[in-house]
Amino acid sequence: MKPRMWLARLALAGVATTWVFAAQQTGSRLTGGNGTLYIGGYPNVIWIIDEASEKVIGTIQTKTGIPRRLTLSRDLKRFYNIDATNEHVEIIDIASRTTVDSFRLTEGDKRVRIASLEPDPQHRYLMMITKAATKLRDRVEIGPSQLQQFDLKERKITRTVPWPDGQERDQGNLMFSPDGKLLYFLANETLIFETEKFTLVDKWDLSNFEDGLGQVSVSFGGFGGFDTVNDEPGFLTTILTVEDPVQHRRIMGVARINLVKRDLEFHTIGPAGGVNFVLAPDRKRAFGLESAVGRYQFWTFDFDQRRVISRMEFDGRPRMSLKSSSNGRVLYIYNAGNTIDLYEAATYKYMRSITLDGDVTTAFYVVPRQSPPTRR
Repeated sequence: MKPRMWLARLALAGVATTWVFAAQQTGSRLTGGNGTLYIGGYPNVIWIIDEASEKVIGTIQTKTGIPRRLTLSRDLKRFYNIDATNEHVEIIDIASRTTVDSFRLTEGDKRVRIASLEPDPQHRYLMMITKAATKLRDRVEIGPSQLQQFDLKERKITRTVPWPDGQERDQGNLMFSPDGKLLYFLANETLIFETEKFTLVDKWDLSNFEDGLGQVSVSFGGFGGFDTVNDEPGFLTTILTVEDPVQHRRIMGVARINLVKRDLEFHTIGPAGGVNFVLAPDRKRAFGLESAVGRYQFWTFDFDQRRVISRMEFDGRPRMSLKSSSNGRVLYIYNAGNTIDLYEAATYKYMRSITLDGDVTTAFYVVPRQSPPTRR
């Protein structure tokens, strides 16, 4: 299906601008909302933080080592964690704060590393991208990248899904449709499998999504995986870049991808750059973080106006990641350290920091008390 596309007016010169939301009243303490924050770190812990008080209210001790790639299930009930060695998978029940199961695929001289995983909506099995390295007498033999199904009840691999056209894929994110009947392999192309026999039913090449434009590069994921808490089921909102067919420059834009209908809405923002992109809870705005040596900027995107309405440089730090609070009024900066820094979203003003007992090592999840509203 042909996507809808708008070439929006560039609004990146200077610090502009029109705010679509207001800060809290002067004199009151601005907080991020009443959600719960989760982030893993060293050594072997997931911190649980009350968003309103900004205090650590509990921890989950991981049993398989340092948590690294933390995946939150769609029903917000479980974490599926891959440890720092990429060999151990640990399944954590969030309500009881306990490990309900763990496993590894490594056996003997064959070491199997797991690049990514996704649980099916009913928690019956995992789909994983794996790669094995076998130690031989005179060398280490690296096996192919594989898309595999792991049955959580039988605790074993039950299926290896053939790659379409025999073309191996090393990297990609996995996502199920809301009803669990389809599995999406998300990269610059989207492979769509039915989940009964895992046969390929469609292939969506985003590189040819619009006539007259060059190759598309899609930014899925981030520090430990992608976070879809604020997106509607079956949708992804992300940054992608296209090539200007006239001057052959890379142009950055925002895409709202409807995976179920295989459609997208896209509008350009300006010249391509490294921007960490997060969707706001109201789905009408998003925030960006541009991070380069000596240049750190906050961005605010407005989807109704289809443009960047504000950006501003600030005193950042190397290796930053960005997250929006559950009410969209606070921006969280984390990564590479033991602090979560809080900035006011309306002004980009630094407010304060949450200090943890160790360095963070995983993605950061902001879980609201109620599901985010449906976008109008």
